[in-house]
Amino acid sequence: MNIQQLDTKSDLVGAFASGLCMLHCLATPFLFTLPTAGHGEHAHPDNFWWGILDILFLVISAFAVYHSAKNTSKSWVKYAMTICWLGLAAIILNEKLSVVHIAEFAIYIPALALVTLHLYNQKYCQCQEENCCV
Repeated sequence: MNIQQLDTKSDLVGAFASGLCMLHCLATPFLFTLPTAGHGEHAHPDNFWWGILDILFLVISAFAVYHSAKNTSKSWVKYAMTICWLGLAAIILNEKLSVVHIAEFAIYIPALALVTLHLYNQKYCQCQEENCCV
C-alpha cells in the first residue's frame, strides 16, 4: 500500500483499529474471569501478548489519525482526532503504569469518539478537488 492509498483509506483503517481496540477492551474482563473448561480455574491469557495489543492498536491509530488529519477538509476534525488519540494514549499508558485510578469505562469514550470521527471524516470531510482542504 503506498502513501496515497494510505491517505485515502486512513479513516477506514482508523475506524477499524479503534473498533477493534474497543472490542479488545470489552473482551478483556471476560477472558480473564471465565472459568476454564471443567477445571474451575480462571483462564488467563498471556498478559504480555494481550497487553501488546493495546500498544499495537495505539500505534495503528496514531498513523490513521495523522493521515486523516492531514487530509481532512475541516480543521476541527483534525484537532478532535488528535485530542481523542491523546486521551486514548493517556488512558492506556496510565493503565500500564498505574499512575492514578481511572474508571474502566473511560477508555471507551476516546475510542468511540475516534471511530465516530473517522467515519464522519470519511463521509463528509474528503477533498474532491486539489488544494480544497482548509
